[in-house]
Amino acid sequence: MARGCVVKWPLGELGIRSLWPAGSPAPVPWSRSTCAAPRAPWSGCTQHEPCEPNLASARHSTLCIKPASRFQGASTYVERAGQLHLLVSEAEGARPRHVSCFSAHGPRGVALFLQASPQRDIGRRTASFQYELLSNQSAAGPDLKKMALAEAMCRPCDNMELLMAICSSDFVLKGSIRSVSHDPENHMSQVDVRVQKVYRQKNQIFQREEGSGEWRGPIQTLFQCKVKKGGGDFLFTGNEHFGEAWLGCAPRFKDFMLVYQAARERGANPCEFELN
Repeated sequence: MARGCVVKWPLGELGIRSLWPAGSPAPVPWSRSTCAAPRAPWSGCTQHEPCEPNLASARHSTLCIKPASRFQGASTYVERAGQLHLLVSEAEGARPRHVSCFSAHGPRGVALFLQASPQRDIGRRTASFQYELLSNQSAAGPDLKKMALAEAMCRPCDNMELLMAICSSDFVLKGSIRSVSHDPENHMSQVDVRVQKVYRQKNQIFQREEGSGEWRGPIQTLFQCKVKKGGGDFLFTGNEHFGEAWLGCAPRFKDFMLVYQAARERGANPCEFELN
């Protein structure tokens, strides 16, 4: 029997509240549990415990979900004002960069519904997606490029933005550009970086390659920024979205040093930065 799941997110919490057979007018109550990782998997809604992360509501206003590359067997809907709106169809689940974002606030909370698709066989199909909670941002469109606009700035950062970036970014590193590739269809570009020093990284996106021993990693940005390969060393900063590094401020390293040292002499640096 085909089943569906409903994910409730009242006041900043995300969790599965019930499941129902396809075509049934009322959901069947189901259990709840807590999970730490921002990933919500189901396999026919029978093999996995439901997830409800412990998340504070005050800082978050937008919820984004990204289906796994092997998302199968279901379509995802969001409930707004008593109406269901399609977020991800089963066909769209195969798109590797498909991200849907929507406002996480409402008078009665927000609910996600996963409606299982009828199947002609008994093979296992898994509907799995990751989610991110974004703060101080309006609900974005269905593309990852829109969600990352705040980080993928096409204009150079001013001095204060740069000083704040080294304090608050998910990754901060010194390196040079190995290559730049463009994907006009998806409006994205990728900068492959040769890393000299990792000052900070939230996850292990930038790693040492076996054989060469060099630290390398990819950074995403918007195609409209028209990023080109440049010589010399840069300070790369930015944030992570769904396991990918997105470019923020990226000045030449020598220019960054001048800005930081001048701010430090004035006592205007918002945080201490490791210079050596």
